Amino acid sequence: MHVIDIASGMRTGTTSPGGAAPGTAPGSTAPPRLTVIVPTRNEQDNVTELLGRLGPALLPLGAEILFVDDSDDDTPQAIELAADASPVPLRLLHRQPDERRGGLGSAVLAGAEHAHGEWIMVMDADLQHPPEAAALLAATAMRHSVDIVVGTRYAGSGSGFETQDGGLRGLGRRFASTASTRLVKAAFPRRLATVSDPMSGLFVFRRQAVKLQWMRPDGFKILLELLLRNPGARVAEVAYEFAPRHAGRTKASLREGLTFLRQVSRLRRQRLVGQLRKGPESSTERGHQFGRLLAFGAVGASGVAVNTAALWMFFQVMGLNHLLGAALATQVSTTWNFGLVELLVYRGRGNGTVRGRALRFYAMNNLLMLGRLPVIELLVRSGFGVLVSNAATLVVLFLLRFVLSDRVIYGAARQDAGRDPVVLLVDPAAAAEGAGPASARKRSHYLTYRYDVAGTVTIGSQIRLPELEFFRAQWIADTDVDIAVRVGDVGRRSPRRRAAMTEQGGAEQGGADRVLRYEEHLGRFGANFKVELGQTITVTVGPLLARSPHVVYTNVIEALLRYVLVARGRMLLHSACIELDGTGVMLSALTDTGKTATILRLLREQGGHFLSDDMTVVDATGNAVCFPKPLTISSHTLRAVHADDLTKREWRRLQFQSRLHSKGGRSIALQLARFNLPIMGINALTQLVVPPPKYTVDRLVPCRLGSSTQVEELFVIRRGAPGLAEVGHADAVEQMLANTEDAYGFPPYRYLAPAITIDGLDHDRLKAREREILEGFLSGVRVRALASDCFGWADEIPRLLHEERGTTGRADPPAGAPAPIPSLSGAGTTWPRWTTAVPIGPRQQKPAPGGAV
Repeated sequence: MHVIDIASGMRTGTTSPGGAAPGTAPGSTAPPRLTVIVPTRNEQDNVTELLGRLGPALLPLGAEILFVDDSDDDTPQAIELAADASPVPLRLLHRQPDERRGGLGSAVLAGAEHAHGEWIMVMDADLQHPPEAAALLAATAMRHSVDIVVGTRYAGSGSGFETQDGGLRGLGRRFASTASTRLVKAAFPRRLATVSDPMSGLFVFRRQAVKLQWMRPDGFKILLELLLRNPGARVAEVAYEFAPRHAGRTKASLREGLTFLRQVSRLRRQRLVGQLRKGPESSTERGHQFGRLLAFGAVGASGVAVNTAALWMFFQVMGLNHLLGAALATQVSTTWNFGLVELLVYRGRGNGTVRGRALRFYAMNNLLMLGRLPVIELLVRSGFGVLVSNAATLVVLFLLRFVLSDRVIYGAARQDAGRDPVVLLVDPAAAAEGAGPASARKRSHYLTYRYDVAGTVTIGSQIRLPELEFFRAQWIADTDVDIAVRVGDVGRRSPRRRAAMTEQGGAEQGGADRVLRYEEHLGRFGANFKVELGQTITVTVGPLLARSPHVVYTNVIEALLRYVLVARGRMLLHSACIELDGTGVMLSALTDTGKTATILRLLREQGGHFLSDDMTVVDATGNAVCFPKPLTISSHTLRAVHADDLTKREWRRLQFQSRLHSKGGRSIALQLARFNLPIMGINALTQLVVPPPKYTVDRLVPCRLGSSTQVEELFVIRRGAPGLAEVGHADAVEQMLANTEDAYGFPPYRYLAPAITIDGLDHDRLKAREREILEGFLSGVRVRALASDCFGWADEIPRLLHEERGTTGRADPPAGAPAPIPSLSGAGTTWPRWTTAVPIGPRQQKPAPGGAV
């Protein structure tokens, strides 16, 4: 086996996997991000056209092309001739006849061993996978937080059959493709639940996220094995149109079909053995299994009675043959048992759908029946009665039925909890509009509430956003806002089996026309929303979300606000900020560490000016601008709140609210988000029933609000053994980015963020600019890590500032009520007024109302 680096014309012999990589361009030494593996077998008439289209499409991605050739014709020579015009590095691995065992699957694995890219894409050489679509697939994979991306013909605008010149022409091929897809999805309902086209030959995977050493491919369908061998991999799909073959003949044949059936049978058998071997791993799980055994036994005992009664009816009353009667009685008792097992033992939790579980339950009992019938006949001929013989065989097989039911039919739901429950579909060629029929209900477009955030981003909304109440700016015209939030019907009317995030459009204009749609299980009654990216970002939320504005802001609006601010030179940093005796002091921590309680204590005991508690708007010059969202009082923050500051009713309600909306409650919600549940709808309903305990800071402690400050001190607070340590600039940047990202952990942020494009900047460039802003901000800030095992940060920070800066006493006496503070412009006009010193985008270059500039 030889690998030829065609770009340099140097024969390198057998290249060791993971060896030195060629550059992404001639003369470059940087390794490629993407390796495109193209298996070929007698494709000499296709490779020239393929490289002419694929090379330019891959050029922006930092890619290399690796042909794995099993040809007996002149395909290698054709590749070498066409390589001269390729703008990306190109290599050729030619396998001798004795190295080709396993067909296309083993060719892909051989290519993966010699790939240099972090990402690996597999595509055909016959142009049925259009190179432009393949490049778009790879670009999607590299910007989304996923492990495997599948090119699908069966979702969105994807097509394999509908067009007249489509690649899958002919009734026979259509039937074979559809039947094989349905077969594997029925055989592996849970592991393929989020994949519409598991038989696709066009896919991308992150090489570090999959276990290639587990692969034993045979034949064409390597993606199927990749998905089944890596059940915890995060999967997305990209719709594309399957094209006609450019030249040559298809390699599909009856022999390949038989190989595929053997592969499915082998994978299903191995999966079954793995399920049967997967027993409980702890004493708690063993206790739960024993409880299910007792419940299953009780249901089984009732089933034996039902089966015996049915057999008596068929045999004694109707006079049917005893074996035929036993077979019919099995169907009656199976129906009885499945209903009780589904409702009482497992309560609807299990592998796949109810219908799928029912089919497998019937299949299990009927297969066992085929083994029971000869035993019944033998017992009857030995002198035992028909009813006794039948009942005896049912009792003997009880444990086998329980193990099969518990570990195969129902147990897989526990074993495969790692698979992402949300269907992620990218449909770049689709029209940029929401799915489903339009609602007949006419809704107003008037934006009742307007907000001006730090003079940088304007928001208009049909629902009140309490987190932005401080920034109310009713003078802004609703046609001039940067983000518009409206209420409307989103998604289809009917329920769906899984939540789905669909990304439509964006194939042209660098994603500026992209539409993002999130739908949950309950159709239009669910917590659905749609985001239309453009000059004005339009967010449409469903009626359920509209009744829970905290969820709308936290889960949708703040993510958009974060990146719009970045595009305009600001960062929304997860931190708290106050000013003590003229010194800007910032606190940062992971969520639910104790930051809010520390800020309340500092304000109560030291005075000063409050700027923010949860998020702070910062710039690259070290300035922090106020972002005074209402404070959320969790259980550990309650110790910093004085009961005298609230009414008795508020205090009693806060005792309960603070426990639900605490770190424990958040952890439970994040755990639930791993399962196939309408988690955003659950969150919205929870906050409707028990609103989060949010209070403005001056409602909890007498204090003054500040407009902006130059931050000089930053404390990263942690729980642990008391200690103080300097944090270097590079480490501080990484910690602050990690703390900020931690604030966005609740779904559907991880599906939404990678699709966001603002002012022509995609997600990767926005993240890079955010890092640049943070690096500039921290360049003049002293950063220290302060640990405490008793929530004592509010005692240590003033002590440190006093020792180092000579501050004495309180920075300012606490006011009885918040007093107006001069605006950023320095004029003593009504708060707030923003100056043109704030970096603004083109849409904000307009005079401020009231003469402020």
